[in-house]
Amino acid sequence: MDVQSLRQALPDIYQRLLARFGPQHWWPADEPFEVIIGAILTQSAAWGNVEKAIANLRGVGALSPRALRKLPRARLAKMVYPCGYYNAKALKLKAFVYWLGNHYDDDLDRLFALDTGDLRQRLLSVHGVGRETADSIILYAAEKPIFVIDAYTRRVISRLGLAPEKDSYAVYQAFFMDNLPPDAELFNEYHALLVCQGKNVCRRRPLCPECCLSDICQSYANLDGGLSVG
Repeated sequence: MDVQSLRQALPDIYQRLLARFGPQHWWPADEPFEVIIGAILTQSAAWGNVEKAIANLRGVGALSPRALRKLPRARLAKMVYPCGYYNAKALKLKAFVYWLGNHYDDDLDRLFALDTGDLRQRLLSVHGVGRETADSIILYAAEKPIFVIDAYTRRVISRLGLAPEKDSYAVYQAFFMDNLPPDAELFNEYHALLVCQGKNVCRRRPLCPECCLSDICQSYANLDGGLSVG
């Protein structure tokens, strides 16, 4: 698909999803540090389980960098047990809060004052922070325009027949960022809507008759030949 067609298709998809699901009000958190905690804990975890882990941390007053540093790692692991990989995630949380304290005196405003590229590189230097987690922090906590790519986004775009030739995080990210205005609010809502679509309709076994994108979906058009559910 040429650039002009992409620039028309992506807003159309967005408007259809928004009309179908409504605003998602994502990320569900009270303040930026909680967003960061959620972004780390949600790796390979259902959001409902992450909410349980965050509630545990809130219950013991451990939703601050200083409190997490003081919390023994074994106890922290128990707190985040509901979201799985609890020992590894406790280590990741510890790594982040020590890094934040050592380099930025726990000042998120100072961290987020960095330009997007520099901020991303510094976040990626922290143990346990990969591209999706870093970009979630940048978009949802720092409110800077970067598009988050996850498995749901890849699945929806691939089934629509819009997948880039190269299946890589960077290429998928460029697919959106090169063809949409650099707007943090738009990227926030668009990503959240794609996640909603992937969870509720465009599942591994998709519910195509219920889909608001079925009339522009390549996989649905090819249904008689066998729907790709990858």
